[in-house]
Amino acid sequence: MIIAAADGSALGNPGPAGWAWYVDDDCWASGGWPRGTNNMGELMAVLDLLQQTAHVDDELHVFCDSKYVIDSVTKWMPGWKRKGWKKSDGKPVLNVELMKALDAAMEGRRDRVRFEWVKGHAGHELNEAADRRANAAATAYQRGTTPDPGPGFAGSAVAHPDAQVGQVEDEPDLFSELDLAGERLSDEEQVVALERSLLTDEVRSDRAAVAALLHPDWQEVGRSGRLWSREEILDAIGPGEPVSLDVVSVGRVDRDTILLVWRALADGRSTLRSSLWVRPADRVGAPWQQRYHQGTDES
Repeated sequence: MIIAAADGSALGNPGPAGWAWYVDDDCWASGGWPRGTNNMGELMAVLDLLQQTAHVDDELHVFCDSKYVIDSVTKWMPGWKRKGWKKSDGKPVLNVELMKALDAAMEGRRDRVRFEWVKGHAGHELNEAADRRANAAATAYQRGTTPDPGPGFAGSAVAHPDAQVGQVEDEPDLFSELDLAGERLSDEEQVVALERSLLTDEVRSDRAAVAALLHPDWQEVGRSGRLWSREEILDAIGPGEPVSLDVVSVGRVDRDTILLVWRALADGRSTLRSSLWVRPADRVGAPWQQRYHQGTDES
């Protein structure tokens, strides 16, 4: 059995991005792009690992700290394919070229490839080794140099063209996607859209995407009365039951603070929620981030 870890890194998300997979010091690979996202790196690491091990019949056990990648490959991909690579909301699947290449790389190997989620930056030896190499690749692109590609997998053919090209089209980040009919959304509309994004499995599966939406000093008072810190929620959050968002009110507290009150409906339960969204007053065009959140069950 081949046991490996795959990881991605982005300095800016999007920004200089890197990917890497690691088996041991004599068997690893890395690469990246001058501009990409963390998700692109995570996907590319798995894709290159699959492509470089395509010539062997061994079972492959992949440790990955991205639930987005694992769920994409093991859960969501069949439905996307049936819908012509569209999501359940009818929008195109992000990173579709990488997804298609992953689907092709998994062909005939689904019973021999196993994915296991591991918490990132928690001391897992293989994950930490892959993370260091992915970050080094991103840093190399940031500096305008070429990253060390690594020794690769023994006996593998020349890197597949998909691995060399990577993502054909840039993945839009959450903020650049907030556009309606070619017109920029209002601040209030952006906040509602960002709140909705926090309810999607695609975002909740990606720690980096959630972290980008939460203020460094973020806190939540949950339905049970528990006070959550940002690190605690980043460790705990993940895909869950479908939740609808019905806006009760949305308005400014001041120029750079918006209070959104909304009703969450999930599994027959109704919860009133309030979210305080802020942006730095001294940074023109800075994205909105959630600063505080609270939920209270309705009787």
